[in-house]
Order: sequence, then structure tokens, then C-alpha cells
Amino acid sequence: MDMTDSLVIRQHLIDPEICIRCNTCEAICPVQAITHDSRNYVVDVSRCNWCNDCISPCPTGSIDNYRTVAKARAYSIEEQLGWDELPAELTPEQLAEAGAAADAAEPAAPSAATQPSTGTGETVFNSAQYGATVPPWSAAHAYTNLYGPKAAQKTIEATVVGNVRVTEVGKTAGGDYDTHHIVLDFGQMPFPVLEGQSIGVVPPGLDASGKPHHARQYSIASPRNGERPGYNNLSLTIKRVLEDHQGTPVRGVASNFMCDLKVGDKVQVMGPFGASFLMPNHPKSHIVMICTGTGSAPMRAMTEWRRRLRQSGKFESGKLMLFFGARTPEELPYFGPLQNLPKDFIDINFTFSRQADKPKRYVQDALRERAADLAALLADPNACFYVCGLKAMEEGVVLALRDIATQAGLNWDTVGAALKREGRLHLETY
Repeated sequence: MDMTDSLVIRQHLIDPEICIRCNTCEAICPVQAITHDSRNYVVDVSRCNWCNDCISPCPTGSIDNYRTVAKARAYSIEEQLGWDELPAELTPEQLAEAGAAADAAEPAAPSAATQPSTGTGETVFNSAQYGATVPPWSAAHAYTNLYGPKAAQKTIEATVVGNVRVTEVGKTAGGDYDTHHIVLDFGQMPFPVLEGQSIGVVPPGLDASGKPHHARQYSIASPRNGERPGYNNLSLTIKRVLEDHQGTPVRGVASNFMCDLKVGDKVQVMGPFGASFLMPNHPKSHIVMICTGTGSAPMRAMTEWRRRLRQSGKFESGKLMLFFGARTPEELPYFGPLQNLPKDFIDINFTFSRQADKPKRYVQDALRERAADLAALLADPNACFYVCGLKAMEEGVVLALRDIATQAGLNWDTVGAALKREGRLHLETY
């Protein structure tokens, strides 16, 4: 059957009750079919081409949902943005009333707008297509969804044992670079994590519509054996949100709740989540970390685990490179401690875009400056690349890697495909 003639379609939808708003699906979608607002993540039926790239990376399974609907009455983006739960499956009678037969269901056919275009017939460069959805071959096994919507126990209670500010104080209390390092302890309850995983925090209280707040996702900033080795704890890097990415004033519910916590306070946690953004365990593997702001959290976890392995004599010859960007040094988390790490242990490259009397520099600029070193790592099957931070950085970073490979005489189509297939390039942007 020609899909374009089908009266009934299987529409791809995201379950708002299970989704932890981690942005993984939107970041990985190669055709920009997924979007979101402050409430929900949704799928545009006119763009989705059923490639299913978003399915396996989703940490909760919220992306793996469908409904049989009449093609003429597919759920719009506006409808989906207003949902608190998925609608029930339509009955055969309801489908018949809509003028469609239930046995004619086909996947929704994408429109001609599926592939991003410049308007001149050329396809726009799409960085998401190079992001891996599988972990490196040597990564440790990740435990996921021990607590959450699909688990027997929805949340686990953690106790705050530390809350320290890790950026300089702004001009006013709670300035726009008020970033905290928060340590949570789980006591005797099991909560095993790996570097690169995340957790969901459920803020107390109700939202503007009188419903419980959705969980907010935060990347883990500590290594697998805890912020304090031998203890059942972990740390998070959280920026107090006072405005959105467009500069509109907003007071983040979860980030402000977390940054205001005192030692001894209790937090409801879900997770852990994530089974692909994991570091390699191979002792000779190389790690290139590219991040901005609180995107440093998983990079701190990876760096600290490698540092502990080095101290114990279990670390061999793998290289660590860090490209870390912020507007100013004052806004960059962990700036001081990072500067104190041994130069023979980690190669650190800072970039700042708003320093007075200095030209703007972004992480992709620093990548290009280190082209010779990065070209060798792009060609090395033992090297893995991790990108974490604002969505706006993603395209510039992947374009820089493409140009570095090309200028070194490497075939980017071959290199890019290998990075994705072998779990060597991971993109986690929001």
C-alpha cells in the first residue's frame, strides 16, 4: 500500500508521564521532527520519517509510544504540548467515525520538509546524524531505571551531604553564574552509577496547573565509586536558572530548589538513566571532552575516575583532552581545581567568549587550533569524543571535527560513520 494514500497511520508519540525532559531524543533526531516547550517533548508527524534513531538512546522508554489515528486527524504539536498523559488508543468505532479503517494502519509518511534544506536544493549539515547511540565497546555495564515511572519503586530518597558554590559570586546574590556542586547520599539503598549517566530530581510541590512537578534531569559529576570513595553517594553540577537560553527571565523550579538545599535536606530521585554516553574502560583509550558550562559534569566524572586510576597505578597511557568554554573565567565551574591538575595527566584548553578587550573564542576555535592532535585521535579507534552543553555548540563542534579530518586527508564520510557506529562520538546537548 502507498503510505501517502493510507487513511490510518501509526503516529509516533512521547509519553509525558515517563519523559524526564533530557533532550536526548531531540538532539539525536536527524530530521528535526522532535521539539519541546517548558512542558513537553513532542513529535511532528509531518517530519518524522520513522528512522527510529531516537528509540534506543531514550533513557526511560517514553519515546517508544504510538497511537493508531486517522491521518486527517493526527495529533498536532499544539495538542501534544498540552498533554499530561498519552490519549487512549482509538476504538475501531472511533476510527470509523473519522472516516478511516483500522486495518489500514501504516507509519506516518514524512513530508517533503523532512530533510533540512538551504532552500537551494542543498541539504543542511546535520550534526545529529554523527552522534552515537551505543557506548564504546569497553564501557562498563550501566544499570538504568532502578527507580522511576516504570519501576516498582518510583523514587528513592537521598540526603544532601554537601552544597558548595563552584563559580565566583556574581554582582548580586544568585547572579547569573551561580553554579553549585551538590552531593547526595543514598545510605543503604542501592544506586550504582557510571560516569556519563544522569539522574532525575523531582521538585516538591505542584506546578501552575496544580499537578506534581515533572522530574528534571541532571548529569552525574562524580565517578562510579562516589564523590567520596567508598560511600554510596554522587555529585551534581547545577546552575541556578534565572533566565532561559533566549535571555527571557525565568526562575527554574528544580535548579533553584537544588541550589537552596541545606545539608541534611531530603531529595526524591529517579534513575539512574543513560546507557550510551559512557566512558571507555580500556586503559589505553583516549578521551576528548568538549563542553560548556554545566556540561562539564560528566567530564568531571570521567576525569576524576581516570585520576583515581592513575593514583592507584591502574591507568596506562590513554590521553585526556578537555575543551571547556564559558563567557568568562568567573562563570566556569571548577576553574581553579582544573588548573591544578597535572599537565601530563590532562591537556586542558579553556575558551571565553565575553572577556573584556579580548576576541571571542569558542570551543570549536580551540579545536581547530589543535587540529594536528585531534586528527590523529579521529583516526584512532581507541579515541572517544564527548560533547556536552548548549545545543548551539553542537553543530560548530562537529563541523570543526569534520574540517580537521578533511584537512588531514581523512574521508569524513568514513570517519563520521565509524565514530557513530563504534560509539566514539557522543552528543549530549540541550
